[in-house]
Order: sequence, then structure tokens, then C-alpha cells
Amino acid sequence: MRYLQRERAIVEELLPGLDQLLAATPLSELEAPGAPGIGLFTQAGGPGLLVPAEHGGRGADLVTAIRVQRALGSRSPSLAVATTMHHFSVASLVEAAATSSGMEWMLLAAIAKDNLLLASGFAEGRTGQGILNPALTARTEGDKVFLSGSKKPCSLARSMNLLTASLPMPGLDGEQLAIALVPADAPGVSVKPFWGSPILAGAESEEVVLNDVEVPAELLVRTDVTDDGRLDQLQTVGFVWFEALMTASYLGAASALVERTLTNTRVDAAVRADTVTAVEAAALTLEGLAAEVTSEGASQHTLARCLMCRYAAQDTISHVLSVCVEALGGMAFIGSPDIAYLHSACRALAFHPPSRARMAAPLADYFAGHTPLRIP
Repeated sequence: MRYLQRERAIVEELLPGLDQLLAATPLSELEAPGAPGIGLFTQAGGPGLLVPAEHGGRGADLVTAIRVQRALGSRSPSLAVATTMHHFSVASLVEAAATSSGMEWMLLAAIAKDNLLLASGFAEGRTGQGILNPALTARTEGDKVFLSGSKKPCSLARSMNLLTASLPMPGLDGEQLAIALVPADAPGVSVKPFWGSPILAGAESEEVVLNDVEVPAELLVRTDVTDDGRLDQLQTVGFVWFEALMTASYLGAASALVERTLTNTRVDAAVRADTVTAVEAAALTLEGLAAEVTSEGASQHTLARCLMCRYAAQDTISHVLSVCVEALGGMAFIGSPDIAYLHSACRALAFHPPSRARMAAPLADYFAGHTPLRIP
């Protein structure tokens, strides 16, 4: 069985033709600004991957989605990272629809039918800013809600159909978090250049600016999260999917380097086996957690262990990068930009929230039994 054969077969089954098209496109083209990957993903029906089958989607569970993201990451890290942001938002909507009598199910059906892409406007990317702290400000006028501010970086900025954003809303227990969905073509929404690095440039991570943009009432989802950072079930599910899929995406990028090592017979067999073992062990750990989520649902304990999987995967990736680059040698590094690119792209997992340093105390306190898990 060839390396990544199972993962790529799943992509072919659920998103026919996508893997072949990505494989036929040079990595440098897939990772450049204006890359074709997001368009190919959309044409293959990717936006509906997590939408339940009864709403017209593919109905993928977390185990399947992890394998898809790993396969995509092995072809285009930018595409895997960008689509994780979409899936994170869709998973949250699926959870909301399961426990709500609102209009979420109609939106899910539209995502699958019309291949709508959702960008995430949470507070990711702001130094010293907690992910639950809204990146935008809201004002109310009667029953109407208006948003202003900007999100940078915001993946899928140029291809999105909807922006999901967190905002503070008054509640019975003080200020609570709500999730708004803003049409990309709404008056007051604009996109500005922001991403200056060539690494992951294909993810369209630009600045999205909102200038007093009205949020339709049917596109506002209230949560039970208060300003102390405690997580309700909706947010817990969203975080579990985000961490698991983002980790899988970067394991896919690392797998691309491992694949190059495997096909180079000049590399010592022990080195090739070591790199495969390391990445597969991390992937199997992640899949085991995903299987538990699929059968039992997500909880605070699931999220805590998902974060441990992610941080352990970061360490695994660092080891694999070092071994692969050294084993492939200087001539391979000089002869193609792909090796240096993948080496840099894989490092970006550490930049996604919540960082290991920010979560050190909350995780230590949680496993010591002192406090509920908090996301600072």
C-alpha cells in the first residue's frame, strides 16, 4: 500500500477529481497568491463536506475529515489551512442546528447546494489577544445589529461567501458571545492586502474590513459563552474540530516531505522508516480522538486532549522536518524550492490559537482538577 493512498482515496470518493487536479499542479502554483486550489475545492463540492446528508452535504465525520485534510495538506498546505477555517465554521453551525429551532439548517442546505465558503472572523492572529475575544465591535439599533472593525489575517478573504464573526451581546449573565454570519457582498464589507509572506500565500489570508455592516437577524447565533472565557457546547465542538483539522492539515504538509524521502532510495531505510513511523503515530493518535468524538460527542475533556494531540504533533513535525531535510541532502534542497517551502510552511502550526504558552497554565490547572478548562 502506497503512503497516503487511503487518505487520497477518501478525497476521490467524496470530492471526485480534486486530488488528481492538485497533484497535476506544481506546488509553487498552488501556494502562490491567486492559487487555483480554493476554486478546485469549491468545484468538487468541498464546502458541503461536513454538511449532514439530510441537508444535501457529504456528511463527513471527524475521522473522515481529518483524513481529507491530511491528503489536501500533502498537496497544498495553503488549501488545507484555508479550508480548515471553513470547516470550523460549518461544524459550529451543524452543532447549532442540532440543538436549535432556528434557521441554521437552511443555511447548511445552502452551503451544500450552492458551494458557499465561510471565512472565520474570530480573534485569531492578534498578539496577546484571546481567541474568544471579539475582533469586531457591535452596535445595536432596536433589533438591528451593526458590525465594525477588521479581521487580519482572514483566510479565504477573497473567495468567501460569508464571514463568521464573534461579537459581544448583552445577556442575562452579563456580556455574552454571539456568532454573526455576514454576506461577503454586504454593503460595508471590503478586503485589503495584508499577507506579506510567500508562505501559505494561497490561503488568501488578507484583511477583511467591516464598516457599520448590518447583520441579518436570521444570521445571528447566540451562545452561552460569557466574558470569563468558559466554553459552552457550541464553542467546544467548534474548537475540537478546529484543532483536529488544523493539526491534520500540517501533518499532511509534513507527510509531503516524508513522501519525498520515501521515494528517494538513496536515503537510508532506517531514516525513511523513522519519519513514516513518527507522522503515522501522530495521525493515528488524532484519529483515535476523532473516533471518540464521533461516537460520544465533544466535551471539555475531549478538547483538552485534542490540544495535547496538537502540541505533540508540533513536536513530531519538528523532528520529521529536521530528519527529512538532512536526509534528502543539500542537492535536493538546492535543486527544488519545494523542500524549503514545506519546511517553512509546517512551522506555522505553532502560530494558530491557542498557543502552547497561553494554554500551559489552563491545561495544568484543568488536569490538576482545579478549574474548568478556559481558553485565555
